[in-house]
Amino acid sequence: MPNRSGYESHLSSPAAAFIISLSKRRQRIVLDLADQIADQPFETGDYQMLDATGRSIENLLIEEYLFTYWVDHASREVRITEITRV
Repeated sequence: MPNRSGYESHLSSPAAAFIISLSKRRQRIVLDLADQIADQPFETGDYQMLDATGRSIENLLIEEYLFTYWVDHASREVRITEITRV
């Protein structure tokens, strides 16, 4: 289902590997959570940090998962770089 915001979530290789390691049910849950982030690309995370290039990286805890991501507004994409279960 397309996001209302027009933004899409994109997973890095480590984030995709994390999802693949989950059960099918949990995969669906985590992918739905990623889409929720993309639905609201202008919301800030729980805390921010800067990467090596000075880009703002968001960190957001949803349910029991910590998503690390940055938003590429030019491409209308939320780039999820890491997902961890806390």
